[in-house]
Amino acid sequence: MASVTVNEELCKGCGLCVDACPKNIMRLDSAKINQKGYHTAHCAEPENCIACAFCATMCPEVAITVEK
Repeated sequence: MASVTVNEELCKGCGLCVDACPKNIMRLDSAKINQKGYHTAHCAEPENCIACAFCATMCPEVAITVEK
């Protein structure tokens, strides 16, 4: 199973990871705001992650790590 980790303090909530995910499991968390005032990304369904790392590749802040 893959593990997706988002450094919430680096995330600016741009949504590029959400658009890049082929399984549509990345989401912006509307209930959580980081110290910079952004809604952060998270993997809503980690059990469905295929570890393609498209989300990490697209992140301009390098805030996402994908491990298999």
